Amino acid sequence: MLLYQDSCFELHNTGSHPEQIARITRVNEALNTAGWTDRCTTPLWQPASIDALTTAHQSSYVAQLRQWCEQDAGRIESDTMVCNGTWKAATMGAGAAIDAVAKVADGQAQRAFAAIRPPGHHALPSGAMGFCVLNNVAIAAHQAIAKGLHRVLIVDWDVHHGNGTQDAFYEDGRVGFFSIHRSPFYPGTGSESETGSGAGLGWIMNRPVTGGILRQQFFDGFQMGLDRIAAKVKPELILLSAGFDAHRNDPIGSLCLDSEDFGKLTEIVVEVAKSYCEGKIVSLLEGGYHLDHLPESVLAHLRTLNDKVES
Repeated sequence: MLLYQDSCFELHNTGSHPEQIARITRVNEALNTAGWTDRCTTPLWQPASIDALTTAHQSSYVAQLRQWCEQDAGRIESDTMVCNGTWKAATMGAGAAIDAVAKVADGQAQRAFAAIRPPGHHALPSGAMGFCVLNNVAIAAHQAIAKGLHRVLIVDWDVHHGNGTQDAFYEDGRVGFFSIHRSPFYPGTGSESETGSGAGLGWIMNRPVTGGILRQQFFDGFQMGLDRIAAKVKPELILLSAGFDAHRNDPIGSLCLDSEDFGKLTEIVVEVAKSYCEGKIVSLLEGGYHLDHLPESVLAHLRTLNDKVES
């Protein structure tokens, strides 16, 4: 399994913001202590190019983002901050997603996990949103299409709806999107009626759940929704927006899940991947803001992701 991990993600200095440096340092400490750095292949990779970024974002926004970072602009949107280290962190995060897709699509590995920040699934083609500046998973999906794949499925279990990702592929018809998320909740999108349009009709599936949902109900809804969209898309690769803020103790999101439950969700995704795409999964870190439960949840995710790799 490939593991993308680097100290450059600490350059995105947001102070005491919920999406803070301690998120990635605690995750990396857990990965190192548990031996994942030694157990996995840890590639060297390059930051995403401007051309790669503009597959998912308007060139004017990419130029503005870079300028904001150079200016150490601080808050650029109601929830989102940048500093002079953000550009390197963000482009390296997108670059990790691109490199992982290239290697998994080529058969160099079956699975990959990228411990990156800032997160990405709220970032819109035209701007930052909700802690996110570049939509890493959307950039990854465009890389998969450029590599010659015809059908890609993005699975998003972050507690918040991945509105930026959905917008990127709403009319596409090559990239499916399945999100299970708390509703009503930020960002206010992700109803069941949002199913895509044009060539993308039926390629978008949302499973909004209430804050009081029980764990088994969550698992059942996730399984049924994922099975349905996978049967529609028949993916050649699954990309996972792996947010861990549906943990019951998360200070930003919170639903009903415990740390080990992310292993159960991972197992469901793995079984679907085995059925359609030879088990190929690229997982990208999104949300998760409890500094103890985030690393626990990541470890549960990786144990299952790695244990079920087929030799």
